[in-house]
Amino acid sequence: MLTLAILGFLAERPMHAYELKKHIAGLAGHVRTVSDGALYPAVSRLEGSGWLTRHEEPGQGVAPRQMITLTEAGRAELLRRLRRPSTQDITDRAKFVVVLSFLSQLPDPRERIAVLRRRWDFLAEPASFFYDGTRPLRADELSDPFRRGVLTVARATRNAEKAWLEETIRELEAGTAG
Repeated sequence: MLTLAILGFLAERPMHAYELKKHIAGLAGHVRTVSDGALYPAVSRLEGSGWLTRHEEPGQGVAPRQMITLTEAGRAELLRRLRRPSTQDITDRAKFVVVLSFLSQLPDPRERIAVLRRRWDFLAEPASFFYDGTRPLRADELSDPFRRGVLTVARATRNAEKAWLEETIRELEAGTAG
């Protein structure tokens, strides 16, 4: 998630690390915060891979600041990750939010559609947080009101996301027809 978020935000424009950290924190929110101990090593690793470069620019105050820029190799890696997200990037809601946030970077709408269809297919599979053996339980089968609440909210969220996916896929398909 962190690598994709770094590449995605830097595809929009160069940033200094503090600004990049704020953008990532806004995207991940309280669910998965990013610390300096995670961000700076990740930036160094991506720079070592040739996906980012750093250069100094005059700062607002006295100290210069390190600006981070995406390279062409970094852009190619971003597009590769967006075209073929891992199964976990599709099935983990927080990771899919990161993929979705940068999906417009893919120039071909058909590639965007393929990613959205993978998410829709995942959401269409029967699932639950609670099981009777291997059979997923529905909210109306549970006596615990809190577990019923978990399933009720999850079903509403899943249905809303599926509806949005269907609408967006239709719009993208309409744009590619012709």
